[in-house]
Amino acid sequence: METITRIIPPGEDGSTVRHILRAKLHFSSHAISRLTRIENGILVDGEPVHTTYILRAGDELRVKTGDSRPPKTAITPGSWPLPVAWEDGHLIIVNKPAGMTAHASNFHPDTPTVAGALAWTRGTDFIFHPVNRLDKGTTGLMAVAKSGYIHDLLRRTLHTNRFQREYLAICTGVPQPLAGTIDAPIGRDETSVVARMVRSDGAPAVSHYEVLAVGNHRAFVYLRPETGRTHQLRVHMAFIGCPLLGDWLYGTEAPEEIARPALHSHVLTLRHPVTGECLRLTAPLPDDMRLCLQMFPEGMEILQRF
Repeated sequence: METITRIIPPGEDGSTVRHILRAKLHFSSHAISRLTRIENGILVDGEPVHTTYILRAGDELRVKTGDSRPPKTAITPGSWPLPVAWEDGHLIIVNKPAGMTAHASNFHPDTPTVAGALAWTRGTDFIFHPVNRLDKGTTGLMAVAKSGYIHDLLRRTLHTNRFQREYLAICTGVPQPLAGTIDAPIGRDETSVVARMVRSDGAPAVSHYEVLAVGNHRAFVYLRPETGRTHQLRVHMAFIGCPLLGDWLYGTEAPEEIARPALHSHVLTLRHPVTGECLRLTAPLPDDMRLCLQMFPEGMEILQRF
C-alpha cells in the first residue's frame, strides 16, 4: 500500500496528527477514520499513533493512502487492450480506445470497460476511482486514481489550472467565427434517457474552440472544456450548428467515414497531488480520425503535427 511522508516543520510543532491530516495533507474525515482502522496506517518515526498524538518539529509522519476494503461492487475483469500512458503508485493515466466505457452500466452491460481492463491486469481487488470520464466513443487520456484519497484530491482540482483537458475533434460544417467560446448551460433532454441539451435552467457550461483546418465541409477543431458537463463538447458543437462527425446522438451517423463521434482526449495536464510534479501527457490521434483527416487539403501536414 502506497504511503506519503511529511517531516513536521517548526511552525507545526504542537499540532495533532488529525490537524495535519486535515489541514496540510487534505484527508477527509472519512479518510482519517479509514486510516485508524488500517494496521500501521499512521506512523510517527516508525511507531503507530492515534490521531490525537501531539507532533513535534522534526517528527516524520507517515500515512498509508491505499484502500483498506475490497470494492463494494464486484468488477468483471476482461482482457481488453488498454494502453497505459503514465503510472506511479498513486495514479494511472490510460489511453482509452473507442468502444470502451469507464465502467459497466445498464445501457452497455456487455461493453468492454476501463474498470474491467484494469481489474484484469491489477487484480479483482483493485478499486476503480476514475477522475475524468470519457464517453464510450471518445478516445484518449483518462486519469484513474489508485485510492479514494488520491481521487478526492484530484477531483478538487478538476476544471482548474491544476487539471486541464484538451481535445481534438472533427465536426460537420465550419464554426463561425473560427475561434471562440461557447457559454451555454446544459441540462437533461427530457425526451431522451441519455441525451443532454442547452437549456436556460441547465448547469453552467463553457467550452473554448479553435478551427485548425477545413476540408470537404468539415472542420478539424481544438476544444478545451472549462466545465465538465455530461456530453458537454458534443452538445456545444451541435448547439452552434457543427455537430461532431459521426455523432449519432447530436448529429448524424457517418459509418462510411467514422463509426463514432470524432472526439479525442489529446492532452491531459495535471499537478500530481502528492509530488507536486506537473504532468503533461499527449495521446496521438487514433487511426479512424487520421483517415478522416487525409481528405483535408492540409491532411498530411495535420497528421505530421498530431
